[in-house]
Amino acid sequence: PRADMADFREVFAKAKHIAIITGAGVSAESGVPTFRGAGGFWRKWQAQELATPGAFARNPSRVWEFYHYRREVMLSKHPNPAHIAIAECEKRLSKQGRSVVVITQNIDELHRKAGTKHLLEIHGSLFKTRCTNCGNVAANYKSPICPALAGKGAPDPETEDAAIPVEDLPQCEEDGCNGLLRPHVVWFGETLDPDILTAVEKELEICDLCLVVGTSSVVYPAAMFAPQVSARGVPVAEFNMEATPATDRFR
Repeated sequence: PRADMADFREVFAKAKHIAIITGAGVSAESGVPTFRGAGGFWRKWQAQELATPGAFARNPSRVWEFYHYRREVMLSKHPNPAHIAIAECEKRLSKQGRSVVVITQNIDELHRKAGTKHLLEIHGSLFKTRCTNCGNVAANYKSPICPALAGKGAPDPETEDAAIPVEDLPQCEEDGCNGLLRPHVVWFGETLDPDILTAVEKELEICDLCLVVGTSSVVYPAAMFAPQVSARGVPVAEFNMEATPATDRFR
């Protein structure tokens, strides 16, 4: 790979369908905690111990405290120059009849806040819930998400679990359902939404330029998206602070 801007500008000028794949690195500058790597703990747990169907089945109160904390943190965060540049790129190119799609692994909705319209959130969103009973998915920006979680979710390891009874956790508002809600995010051990994956595949098949921004390309299946595009001879440009395991497969 070469950091050849002239070459990139030439490819960019001709591209009609640009796919931009983004990850946690895009949000880092907005001060979004990633819960990955060293120090990635909430209380005494790492995200992968809480973000699982098993953890939710065993202790929905604790998992909701963790997500309530993350939601509250996110409500105070704003898009940074990366989100804004990406949204601006889509806006500018659409006036020229060119399309930009953002395929993100992030669940923070900062791309949406920045004004990105064509967005595929492959891991879901912190601000959507799904009913464990009827399956209804709904946007939810309430703060707190339910009265019992008000003031809960402090990340300090000394904090006691709130142990909120299930009936006081977020409940489905569909007629006569009252099922327990869960965050509409893809947890460890769960598969991605097949409809979203189909939409992603379609975009990757038609794109004539792919940008990889702020992601290490190690989390599957997203790790395969750009190499798949590259394998059919389409230029892939990587925007990262350091080389990643996938760098050598891109132009």
